[in-house]
Amino acid sequence: MAKTSSVERNEKRKRLAKKFAARRAKLKAVAIDEALPPEERFRARLKLAELPRNASPTRYRNRCELSGRPRGFYRKLKLSRIALRDLASKGQVPGMVKSSW
Repeated sequence: MAKTSSVERNEKRKRLAKKFAARRAKLKAVAIDEALPPEERFRARLKLAELPRNASPTRYRNRCELSGRPRGFYRKLKLSRIALRDLASKGQVPGMVKSSW
């Protein structure tokens, strides 16, 4: 099980990214628009830099829903490889059976 503080910090980052998503997208669009004057584009970049760092969606990490493990993560199932194996062994993942030969 991952530290609770790590999981909570990650959840906070997700909330911030969702909260500032529209504002970030608008500022980024202005910053990369070649038709606008350079001063306006520069101002947009400064405003973008003033936003909280944790508001960037690249700052949060995919973690397992059950254990909070950050590595060996399956996006489709939102589980780590270890949690997936445990659930599959118990027969709780539909269509998945433990291989044996």
